[in-house]
Amino acid sequence: MRIGLYPGTFDPITEGHIDIIRRATVLVDRLVIGVAINRDKGPLFTLEERVAMIERECAVLSEQTGVEIVVHPFENLLIDCARDVGAAVIVRGLRAVADFEYEFQMVGMNRALDDSIETVFLMAEARHQAIASKLVKEIARLGGDVSKFVTPAVHDALTERFSK
Repeated sequence: MRIGLYPGTFDPITEGHIDIIRRATVLVDRLVIGVAINRDKGPLFTLEERVAMIERECAVLSEQTGVEIVVHPFENLLIDCARDVGAAVIVRGLRAVADFEYEFQMVGMNRALDDSIETVFLMAEARHQAIASKLVKEIARLGGDVSKFVTPAVHDALTERFSK
């Protein structure tokens, strides 16, 4: 069984993330969505809320593709998380050259820690390349329309969070 790990904070999950998840399902039999617990980032949504959002958004996708998609929170090194879930490949999405520079460094460090785990980069579809969770949150916080960037359920969660 080919197991892949797609890590991120997913605060919140966006259409860009979903695009990468959909495309990663053709590469693996089981896709683990690793939800990073990063207290330094001060996420808008709790870990439980982010996990629930991802599970809800991926349920239909898993059914459509026949690929098992599971959500796995983690707070340790990415390479240790990959080992924990039995992943042979780490999936990373790229939007721009700036993403690649950072990711290139990460791959080098991960390879030094465990060279048996590969990293695969998937380019975001053109219509999703500008989407970043950080920008989506900022637009929503300022009352802008983010419905093009997130699913209806995530849009509702953002609207509710910022209406308080």
